[in-house]
Amino acid sequence: MKHAKRYYMFPAKFAPVLFGFIVSGLMSCIVSCIATMKAVGLVDGFVGTWMSGWVSSWAVAFPVILFVAPLARRLVARLTI
Repeated sequence: MKHAKRYYMFPAKFAPVLFGFIVSGLMSCIVSCIATMKAVGLVDGFVGTWMSGWVSSWAVAFPVILFVAPLARRLVARLTI
C-alpha cells in the first residue's frame, strides 16, 4: 500500500496562531453552548442564540489565547521539573 503525499496548507511558523485559532474556537463553542443552555434552556431558537453567543465569544477568545498561551507556557515551565 502506497502512502499518500502529505500536503501542508500552512507553513510551520503559523502553528501557534493556528493552534490558538482552533483551541479558542472549540473551547468558546463548548462554553457558549453550556452557558446558553443554562441561561435559556433548550427552547426554539436555541441554536441561533448559541451561534450568536459563540461568534461573540470566539472574537474575544482568539486574541486572548494568543496573548495568554505564552504566559501559561512560561508558568508551566516554572512549575515543573
